[in-house]
Amino acid sequence: MLRIVLLNPKGGSGKSTIATGLAAMYAARGFRPTLMDFDPQGSSLRWLEKRPPDRPVIIGIAAYARNLAVTRSFQLRVPQGADRVIVDTPAALEPMRFHDHVRDADAVLVPVLPSDIDIHSCSRCIGHLLIDGKIKRRENRLGVIANRVKPNTIIFRTLMRFLDQMEIPVVTTLRDSQSYVYAGEQGIGLHELNPARVQPELAQWELLWSWLESRRQATAPVETIVGGA
Repeated sequence: MLRIVLLNPKGGSGKSTIATGLAAMYAARGFRPTLMDFDPQGSSLRWLEKRPPDRPVIIGIAAYARNLAVTRSFQLRVPQGADRVIVDTPAALEPMRFHDHVRDADAVLVPVLPSDIDIHSCSRCIGHLLIDGKIKRRENRLGVIANRVKPNTIIFRTLMRFLDQMEIPVVTTLRDSQSYVYAGEQGIGLHELNPARVQPELAQWELLWSWLESRRQATAPVETIVGGA
């Protein structure tokens, strides 16, 4: 099983869009993904509620909601048979909680937008992941996604220089596209749209797919608790 965590305490970085896109991508390719939403806004699960019934199944877990009728461990248990788990973490997550969410992750993705504020926030986030999250660079499970980029702009070049200095791999760059908005409104992902319409975006996601699948640990147990209590 592959466990993928989207994390960036700054709101609006695109965590939910990427989390739902990943879930749809894996479902479209015949996997059995589970989408675990820790964000109290519930954006990922709202997307899932819109999903047409004829689309491949994605299991959703409302990790942000406390169910007093069952234990927290039972509530967060991954369904039997799930082979990909995508975790959408909340905005404003305290650094002391980073380790709770990433300790069992095979891949930790940090989306960052091309702006001065987001670059600064990303720098702090990566620093806390290395220290508070206890992620070691040699583990090679931490990656950055440059999100909503407009190539050939000054701020994009600034972002790429910054990421190069951080010595954390830039897994892919996702361009600013209305296709994400359209797919989100339908409860589907880019991989479920007409390929001819989104070919440039699909090429960018293929880089993400390749990197994530290279993180897979075949010995990971199927039933695992993901995230913090």
